[in-house]
Amino acid sequence: MIKILRKYDFLALFLLPFALIAQTSKDNANNDITNSRKNIITETVAKVSPAVVGINVTEIRQYQSFFTNPFFDDSFFRQFFGGQSPKQKVKSLGSGILISPDGYIVTNDHVAGNATEIVVTLTNGKQYNAKVVGSDPVSDICLIKISPDKDDKNGKFPFIPLGNSDDVMIGEWVIALGNPFGLFELNDKPTVTVGVISATGMNLDPVQNRYYLNMLQTDAAINGGNSGGPLVNSIGEVIGMNTIIYTAGGNSGNIGLGFAIPINKVKRIVDELKEHGKIERDFYPGFAVQNIDETIARYFNLSSTRGVIVTEVEKNSPAGRAGLKPGDVITQIDNYRIMNQGTLIGVLQEFRTNQTIDLKITRDDKDQTIDLKLEKH
Repeated sequence: MIKILRKYDFLALFLLPFALIAQTSKDNANNDITNSRKNIITETVAKVSPAVVGINVTEIRQYQSFFTNPFFDDSFFRQFFGGQSPKQKVKSLGSGILISPDGYIVTNDHVAGNATEIVVTLTNGKQYNAKVVGSDPVSDICLIKISPDKDDKNGKFPFIPLGNSDDVMIGEWVIALGNPFGLFELNDKPTVTVGVISATGMNLDPVQNRYYLNMLQTDAAINGGNSGGPLVNSIGEVIGMNTIIYTAGGNSGNIGLGFAIPINKVKRIVDELKEHGKIERDFYPGFAVQNIDETIARYFNLSSTRGVIVTEVEKNSPAGRAGLKPGDVITQIDNYRIMNQGTLIGVLQEFRTNQTIDLKITRDDKDQTIDLKLEKH
């Protein structure tokens, strides 16, 4: 039987190629728009995001109560209130970086170093209990580890390659990823901010006996909870670990002054933590110093108050054998400029037992360098 086509069917057949062409053109236009929105930043974010984790921590903190004040520390008050400070469970959060397919994660010591329980959340929504492999409060670096479970298909985790922080350029684009204010938990995705490297080699004042030297400064927004997250360059390499921010007037918000621990330092600490679980600093230099004020600077005819002045050198100590003398002004150790006592203490933490360091000193208005071996105490 021959079916007779209506005139509308002929019209539809006639217009079909034009409709297909129009749809193809629309699809191509949409693809062009989508592709034009893609750039090295968006591609890098997509590449590294799966290896950024959210960290939830529980730790036990001991608090000094009103009645453990020394004024009340006698037998009369203890019989009523006891003699121990109260302990309390405290929950906090932070960020972390998966650095290997077998589940090693690096974060800050102030995030997870004292944790009794650590729960790590990946971008696929899965949660894992983590254990502390080792932590170093001085450098504020902590290494934790998660293990795959039976539901993990290949038993491997996504990870981010570690770059070279000595190759960082001031002004280059960087991306900060992490878990600010716990927002990671809303959609299992890290928050992304973009900025540039503002400065390198920044030596900050110590915070609670943590020393931040040779830091990377960025204007990429870093907020509470970002600690431990990665600072990556535009090709997806970790160049730093977001750690600390400066705030204005006591506010907790970001003002464009964020600092990251350079990844080369993180790599060195991680290697030691894997091997020993802690960082050994059992050397002693054998000298005492004090800061230089304007009076001391005038007395010793110094051009500035930068540096520290040696006040005492122990006999038969490493400093004594190196020839250091009271009155010497230490201005530099290796490549680190010494500004004050805090800087000196922090710089010494960078070295290990039996290393030899170069001390640049000023003695009798003349600059000279002496070698000091850091011997075991």
